[in-house]
Amino acid sequence: MGNEGKKVTVHYVGTLDDGTKFDSSRDRGEGLTFVCMAGQMIPGFDEAVRDMEVGETKTVRIEPEEAYGAYDENLVRRVDKRLVQDPDLFNVGERVVLSSPEMGRVMATVSSIDDAAIVLDLNHELAGKALTFEIELLSVEGE
Repeated sequence: MGNEGKKVTVHYVGTLDDGTKFDSSRDRGEGLTFVCMAGQMIPGFDEAVRDMEVGETKTVRIEPEEAYGAYDENLVRRVDKRLVQDPDLFNVGERVVLSSPEMGRVMATVSSIDDAAIVLDLNHELAGKALTFEIELLSVEGE
């Protein structure tokens, strides 16, 4: 059981397999607070924190299935430029917010642009990637 259902605060540094840092609470100078195992974090992160003790630091590698999932080619969409209000405002590599009645608001990355279409990737930017986190448990509420 450990920290399950408890409000915890951690510091973390997240890196990819090539060593690239993608996120860090330390860089922001503020710990991350969440309820452990409440679905607020990716499953592998929750699982790593569940049995930690205050003051403990650990490094965990989380496979895509326990992070942001596998990369899904079906989430890459080609959108006809004629259907886009201001197609010239889009730039390759840019993250954009899309809105639709079926999906609500979603983030997408502009993958490519040609004369006829804009290609949007709706996968999470970390989908399909293993993530390594160095996690330090700073506090557990009530302890």
